[in-house]
Order: sequence, then structure tokens, then C-alpha cells
Amino acid sequence: MDGLPAQIILQVIFILLNAFFAGSEIAFLSLNQVKLNKKAEDGDKTAARLLVFVENPNRFLSAIQVAITLSGFLGAAFGAESFSGYLTDAFVSIGIPLPEGTLSVISMVLITIIISFFSIAFGEMVPKRIAMQRPDGWAKAALGIMKVISFVFAPMMALLNVTTNGSLRLLGMKTQAEDGVATEEDIRLMVENSGEQGAIAQEEQEWIENVFDFGDIIASDVMTPEPDVTAFSLNEKAEDILAAVRTTGLSRYPVYNEDINDVCGILNARDFLLNLQSGHPKPLKELLRPAYFVPESVHADQLFKDMQSQKRHLAVVVDEYGGTAGVVTMEDLLEEIVGNIYDEFDPEEPQPIVKLKEGIWRAQGSLRVEELADVVDVDIPEDADYDTLGGMVMSCLSEIPADGSKLTVAINGLKIMVEEIEDRKVVWALVEKLPSEVSNEKQDEKIPVEAAKS
Repeated sequence: MDGLPAQIILQVIFILLNAFFAGSEIAFLSLNQVKLNKKAEDGDKTAARLLVFVENPNRFLSAIQVAITLSGFLGAAFGAESFSGYLTDAFVSIGIPLPEGTLSVISMVLITIIISFFSIAFGEMVPKRIAMQRPDGWAKAALGIMKVISFVFAPMMALLNVTTNGSLRLLGMKTQAEDGVATEEDIRLMVENSGEQGAIAQEEQEWIENVFDFGDIIASDVMTPEPDVTAFSLNEKAEDILAAVRTTGLSRYPVYNEDINDVCGILNARDFLLNLQSGHPKPLKELLRPAYFVPESVHADQLFKDMQSQKRHLAVVVDEYGGTAGVVTMEDLLEEIVGNIYDEFDPEEPQPIVKLKEGIWRAQGSLRVEELADVVDVDIPEDADYDTLGGMVMSCLSEIPADGSKLTVAINGLKIMVEEIEDRKVVWALVEKLPSEVSNEKQDEKIPVEAAKS
């Protein structure tokens, strides 16, 4: 075939070659090495062959670059030379009043632009988009040809590598790039992007983020504080203990001598109930198991490992003065990752914070300020000397309010209306986010706006 049709067919061939190599490059780069490793271990021979390319990318990438460059260069060279003559003749025939040399240059420029457009569109963008969507299929189809290309271009690649490495050394740079290690921030961004694209469920995204946050949490962040701990005295009556076990449904309880700051052991509810059923019940002291004490500052991940290795289910958290700050269980630690864990014996607990309407929430006084800040979207000072919503309220007061008091305070851009105080603790409160101009005025006041006793 001669003339214009032959030249068009030749250009189509060059564009298709460029498309094949460009798509192959993206396909191999998009392969999941972890999945390939798994398939190769399961006996998939194709996956094993692909793994060779993925683990040694420099070799096949150099071969592909040579192939892409040659196909593009040859296509442009033949195209500009072949088609420009036809276009120049067309310009002359229609009587454009310019010298033939000028028309020839214009023809060359126009032909180059047209060929470049088709090469970029159909030789680069379209095949790369397809390869990104179906990397496995494309890579498998291209595997054999890639091996041949790598072999054919091996001498040229060796020469190119020598030239490249020599140039890098002259510039004082390394000849091999260091393997990039994904940082925590990189993984968090990947998880966030995957969540936005729907690749992983929101719950799974929260779990992964909680795993990273787990190491930043300390025992005092997850413990049940001492005032909320159900504990028994060594002199506690059996009927009172039984009533508490039935009411709380807990499996383990601290037992103390004089007061809660003198914990002497842990009572397992199962041991206690079996002892009651025996013909000769033992005294409470003989049922106790050794208590496991940890400091407030121990990190959650280390505490989890220690409790797991020592087969501990409950730890007594001790403050810097040696007093009992609270208790933490394995369930408390796990809930920091997977959220609340309920079984059929757990009483249904209210949510610690519930949105009532736009800008207003109802929250428990025990709600941690970090969670409050996340939900309400406000900034809490890092050096604040309180950990809970109740503590935030108390920081605004000069005295502890009596039980049943109703009061309102403004702090950290929030208006907090206390609904219930019991045992000198804030139980429930309404939280309203103040407009920015109002919150700026009241940000540092930390005084009661309104107080009344019922």
C-alpha cells in the first residue's frame, strides 16, 4: 500500500505501540505487591512472574521508557515528513499567497500539532486511564512482551544506566533512591482518602484512626475515676456485696482495708457467688486475688500489652501521691479502638453526648473534653487543668455547688447550662456553642453567668 493511506496506517501503528507501552507502565506501577505476594505463595505462577517486575521496577521501567520514546520519536519523524508534503501541495493548490518554503514550514508545524494531539489522547491518556482501572489484566497481557523488550533493550539500558549514574555522581547525588517508608501521617491520609471515596466503611476508618491514637492515650484517659468505682471494704456484708453485683453486673471489684486508697485485692464476682453456695463460705479476705497497680501516666498500648501478658483483666490506677485514681479494664482499653462493647447483661447506657438541635447538645458531666471538642468543634486549651465537662464547669466556680443547683457558665466559646448536680458532681448539662463574636468576648471570663438553687 502506497501513498497517504499507508502513511495513516503507519501512524496508527506507532500510536498503538505508544499506547501499549504507556498503559503497561501504569499497569505495572499500579500492581499491589501485597496481593501478588499472597497469590504467589498460593502457587499462582503468573503472580510470581509479575512479582519479579514489581520488586525490580528500574529494569522494566527503563525498557518501557526506551520503547515509548522510540515509538513517539519515529511516529513524529515519519508523520511530519510524510504528511507535510500533502498539506503543502493543498495550500499551493488553493492559491495561498505565500512562498512555498513558508507553506512547507507551516505544514510541518500543523502536522506536528495534529500528530501530537492524537498521540497524547490515544497514545497516552486513554490507555493510562484504562490501565489504572484494570492493572492486573493489562499487566498479565503485557508480561511476555515486557520480558522480550527488556532483553532486546538490555544493552541500551546498560549504557543509559552508566550515563545516568555518572551524571548523578557528578552532581553529588545518590545513584539509588532510598526506599520510602510510609509514615503515620501518610497512612492516615490514605485512610481518609479511602473513606471519602467509599473504599472503606466509616466504622473501619474510625477503627484504624483509633489504633494510631491508642498510643497517645494514658491510663487516666480511659479509667473509671475513683468516685465512680464500685469497691468493697473488707468488712462489707455479704448481702450488700451480692446486691451490688446484681445491680452493676461487673465481674471484678477492688476491695480495700481502711479506705479506697488502701486497695488490698480484687474480688471476682464468680468466686464470691460460688463461695456463697458452698456449705462453708470463706471470709472475704480469702477470696481476694492480687491487685495489679499501674501509674496514671502509663500509655494505653503498653498497658494493654502488660495486662495481656500477665492475664490481668483489671488494673488499679494510682496517682502521683499513691492514692487510688480509678480502675481500668481490658474492656475499657478495647473500647478505645472498636467503640463501646455491650453484651446481653450490660444495662443500656445513655450516649455521653447527644445533639438536640443545631448548636445545642446534652452531655454527661463525665464526658472528656477531647471528645466534647471533637463533637462541638471548639478548641480546648492544652494546658487546661480539667479533663471532663464537669471539671470545666467547676474551673469557673469559686466553690463547689450544692446538689440540685442549677447554674450556667461560659467558657471556651461554650455556654454550659448545668441541669443536674449530684454528690457534688455535674451529672448532665446543656452545651451551646456561642457565636464567634460572643465567644471571643467571654473566652477568658470563666465566671458563672447565672446561678440558682432549686
